[in-house]
Amino acid sequence: MYEPIVGVEVHAQLTTSSKMFCSCRAEFGAEPNTNVCPVCLGLPGSLPVTNRKAVEQVIRTGLALGCEVGTLCRFYRKNYFYPDLAKNYQISQYDEPLTFGGRMELSVEGRPVSIRIRRAHLEEDTGKNIHLPNGRSLVEYNRCGVPLMEIVTEPDFRSAAEVREYLLQLRRLLWYLGVSTANMEEGALRAEPTVNLRDPETGERTPKVEIKNLASIRAVHDAVEYEIRRQYHCLETGEPMQQETRRWNEAQGITTVMRTKESAEDYMYFPEPDLVPIEPEPEWVEAIRAALPELPQARQQRFVAEYGLPEYDAQVLTEDRATADYFEAVVQACGEPKACSNWVMGDLQRLLNESGCSITESRVSPQQLAELIGTIKDGTISHNIAQAVLPKMWATGHSAREVIAAENLALISDATEIEKLVDEAIAANPKAVADYRGGKEKALGAIVGHVMRQTKGQANAAVVNELILARLNG
Repeated sequence: MYEPIVGVEVHAQLTTSSKMFCSCRAEFGAEPNTNVCPVCLGLPGSLPVTNRKAVEQVIRTGLALGCEVGTLCRFYRKNYFYPDLAKNYQISQYDEPLTFGGRMELSVEGRPVSIRIRRAHLEEDTGKNIHLPNGRSLVEYNRCGVPLMEIVTEPDFRSAAEVREYLLQLRRLLWYLGVSTANMEEGALRAEPTVNLRDPETGERTPKVEIKNLASIRAVHDAVEYEIRRQYHCLETGEPMQQETRRWNEAQGITTVMRTKESAEDYMYFPEPDLVPIEPEPEWVEAIRAALPELPQARQQRFVAEYGLPEYDAQVLTEDRATADYFEAVVQACGEPKACSNWVMGDLQRLLNESGCSITESRVSPQQLAELIGTIKDGTISHNIAQAVLPKMWATGHSAREVIAAENLALISDATEIEKLVDEAIAANPKAVADYRGGKEKALGAIVGHVMRQTKGQANAAVVNELILARLNG
């Protein structure tokens, strides 16, 4: 019985301000061919210079993945026909990468899955071909030379679901480290899975297929799932297979042949003569290691253990570092973890979505949200009133207590005042009174509701219930 064997190569655009080997800006969305120079265009006589920050970001990521850092790292020229790379070769790394030998632990459908990381290394990006309806093509070189980190796994995946979980966790890790926006829509994260099938008993394998042109994590999942099915079908029907590169047709949900797959020999790697090898100093590597933040999976586990949050809450809150930081600041200010979790994931997130803001742009600070939660805890307002207060805080910038005071929203807790309202409610709902005294406890809701309507929800519900019960049971 054959089993799927899947590996994944991920290219992540780094968050440096300049390109990999020159000082051109590495920004997305600039006017075509404005961020270019003789170096990134590979013009004769130009010499590349390595971007130190890019090197540091790859080491940072490698350490977070449990990789070793190479003591001698060399750049190579990867020779191939690149219609969107002016010098027609790519500067990359080959057998002497910056980092290697890491691992990522996953949980997929309740099962532990361990994925080995072969290496995380540096290279430069290519440009972009734009094909026009009239058959002509344009080349946009702004992306040419932008620093890329390539993260290559061993073929340890056995399903499309495992690949999807790996990409989700890797993207979260890159966000935490601040090394990449990992925005697939802008091409800042690109994944290329390789798929084949293996007979565990004999070791016999089907030819390896690499899948290109995947624009989302969902597309990666669906393409891997389809390719596994296609290769099983070929085995069953005797249809011939070959090592090849295929593209994903999202509209039809199928992979189609793109070209015959190249091997490393086809790229004719040789050392880049214009760049000296990199020898990361141990002190520098240890300084990078010491500056690593608490990583997302560890933080998620801590949120469950320390704050008693459900796994779901902990996962959502640690999806990005800024949200986790905001949540912890609220907890430190009010000491109510589950309430904080509910407000951050619920009402606050809704306001952020409506405003198109990230949590770092929130108009309600963690301390302000903590104060709002505190007004519920101390009985100043109810949860329902608090839900109306938060949008007013967002719109005005005022604190919870300022909004409550300005709009007279504090709960009515004076027993004497509420007694009068309770007497009126009992008189106005004789049937509910009779039903309650006849054993129907739910009938009490009609009387409580009457009081709450009269006070526009501002009567203290605990006091209302206590007084009604005292009247009816007295």
